[in-house]
Amino acid sequence: MKKILILTIALFSLSISAQGIKWMSFEDAVKAQKVAPKKIFVDAYTVWCGPCKLLDKNTFSNPDLIAYMNKNYYSVKFNAEGNETVTFKGKKYTNPGFNPNSNGRNSSHELSAYFGVRAYPTLLFLDEEANFITPLTGYRTPTQLELYLKMFKNDDYKNLKTQEEFNAYSANFKYEFKE
Repeated sequence: MKKILILTIALFSLSISAQGIKWMSFEDAVKAQKVAPKKIFVDAYTVWCGPCKLLDKNTFSNPDLIAYMNKNYYSVKFNAEGNETVTFKGKKYTNPGFNPNSNGRNSSHELSAYFGVRAYPTLLFLDEEANFITPLTGYRTPTQLELYLKMFKNDDYKNLKTQEEFNAYSANFKYEFKE
């Protein structure tokens, strides 16, 4: 019986991981918020960014992180130098300087500028009404990202007014994601 339980748990974990994060467009995330309010998580990446690829490989493949994000966030994967047209908060954002012949860096998308993205990857957090909370720049492991995912999901950040308060919060945080 114990072996069957362990096998069932292992298969369930594999199915979550195979499923992956349910990525959606900005527009779909904002529409979904109107039906069932959740915060929005945005991975602002570029195609040439090494740390962005590591985030996909090492962090966004973690079963605990996948399950948490799919339950608690609408997740958006956004090419910060891409050519897609995004309508957000009633305004259309494009990348007028986009060069389709570029094999590397490209011009920054207007929506990247709106959110103040200056480095990649930048992880953006938006509240249940698609209002910008904050950016988080750089690569994070699953447990490093867990702190922020839970802090924003639970609105704990609203009570952290100083660096010292954040440091205390961070020091007392109970990590649950397995690496």
